[in-house]
Order: sequence, then C-alpha cells, then structure tokens
Amino acid sequence: MRGAGLSCVGELIMVQGVKQLTYDDLARLPVVRFYEDAFRKATGVSLKVVPPDEPTRRLSFGEAENGFCALVARLPGGCAACLEIQVRAQRGAARRLVPQQVACFAGLTDVAVPVVLAGRHVATLMSGQVFRREPTERDFAMVAKMVADRLDSEWEKKARKAYFETPVVTAERFQAILQLLNVFAQYLADYASRQAIASVEEEPSVVASAKEFVQAHVEEAISLEQVVRHVHVSRFYFCKLFKKATGMTLTEYVARVRVEKAKTLLVDPSLRISEVVFAAGFGSIPRFNSVFKRHVGMPPTEYRATLRAQLTA
Repeated sequence: MRGAGLSCVGELIMVQGVKQLTYDDLARLPVVRFYEDAFRKATGVSLKVVPPDEPTRRLSFGEAENGFCALVARLPGGCAACLEIQVRAQRGAARRLVPQQVACFAGLTDVAVPVVLAGRHVATLMSGQVFRREPTERDFAMVAKMVADRLDSEWEKKARKAYFETPVVTAERFQAILQLLNVFAQYLADYASRQAIASVEEEPSVVASAKEFVQAHVEEAISLEQVVRHVHVSRFYFCKLFKKATGMTLTEYVARVRVEKAKTLLVDPSLRISEVVFAAGFGSIPRFNSVFKRHVGMPPTEYRATLRAQLTA
C-alpha cells in the first residue's frame, strides 16, 4: 500500500472532543477479542475482559470456560459459590488497583487484573480457573459433597473427568501468566487512551463505518477510494469529516491500526518480524520499521526486547 493512495488534500482546523472512556468503549476494541483468544491458545488458560463493577450474576467465560467450573455453575449452590469468589476478586481489584488471586471452594485459583486508565478502574481481566497443585480423589470427594449431598451419577462422572483435566499450573508458570496479564492490562490502558484522544463525543456514522472497514481489512491494501465507496460519500466530504472527528487523515489512522496490531503480534515470540509485517498489513519490512518507529518511538526489535524484559523482570 502506498501512502499517497490514502492522502486527503487540504488542512483543517481540528475541533476535537475527548470523552471519558468506558468499559463499553474498551470492549469494542478488536484487540480485546484477539488477545483473549491468543492468550488461551498460548497458555491453555481462559481469559475474559469484563466490566469493573462487582458482578450480580456469575461471569461465564463462554467456550473457554473450565469444564469443571461450567458443570458446577449449573447447580444452584455451585453457581452462588462461584459468584462469591468472582465478587471477592473484583472487589479487591477495584479497591487496591492491583492484581488479585482468590482460591475457590474447589481449590481452583481465579485471577482479577484491573485495567486502570487515568486512575480509573475501567475493566478487569478475569482469568485462572486452574489448580496450583495436583488434585486428589479425596479432594474431589470433599468438593462433590460441598456442592450437593446427593449427585446424579452421570453428572458426577462428567465432573470427575473435568476436575482432573483442569490445568495444574506451577508457581513459575503461574507467575509468567500473571506477568502476561499485567502487560496486556497496561497495553490495553495505553491503547484505549490513544483511542480516546482520537474520538469525539458523538462520532458520525460515516467515520465509524470507515473505521470498521479499516479494522476488518487491515491486512489488505486499503485505498481512500475503497473507503469512500464503502461509506457512500464524496472524497472531499469524507476527508474533511474524518479529520475533524479523529484529528487524523485516513492514512494516519490506517497506520495506527496496523501499528497497534503489530504491537499485539510482537508479544508472541514465535512470530518472525517478517510474519508480523504482513499479518499487520505492511507491504515491506523497511516501511514497517519506519512507520513503527515513528509511532512507537523505537524499532520493532527493540519494542519486542522491552516486552521480554518486562516478562522476565
């Protein structure tokens, strides 16, 4: 993609409103779903970004839910016990603004890591549902009795299987998982902050549609003409409206989206720089290096090294 293909002609005095970011704004960021999925695949541990408030109903991790937790949640007593643990984790994260570890009645550890933006707790990374030591048959028998006096034999069979299939995380690995969560919480806060600066109180539908188009096609070559056709307005009107709403030209916005995706991909040490370049939509390594350094303040290799240093600190 050549930058000239996206340039909007003319200068505009920027009138930009900055709103206070909410959880809903954060949850709409594509990087959230991307990281939840990548984290589960990389660690084998579930992750869900949830609102900062204490839940009134048990939070579900969906398809990534621990099998044993999902079975227990179907029982009235189990559901209430799980909710109590989640409330304790959320309450601690909100009050102290630091990661919280809470053990449930079944011996599994839940983790709550707050996402803090300008001193405000705007979201929580909920993770865990893992054992810190190998469970025993005696452990399962005690847990089963705590859940209910009499259990259906089929339920107990499924529960036993799921219980002993629950990941057992060593102290060293658990610490690494916490560090990954902390890095993402900080990254999410930084990214959200930049997004808030580039937003207005009531974003025009044309601008929102253009952003969605860019985010959906970030790996492809994107031209101004494509975006204009997508939003059904004139080139001149679009350029004027987009710059007024975001403070950026479309070229600048596309570059930022690609850089943010590249930063997320660089977290994975197994990906080569060349793979990151093309997965993030850059046409060449020299262009990628130039754009990345301009926006981040350091080359991609140095940024990756910094991430690794944080994870091993």
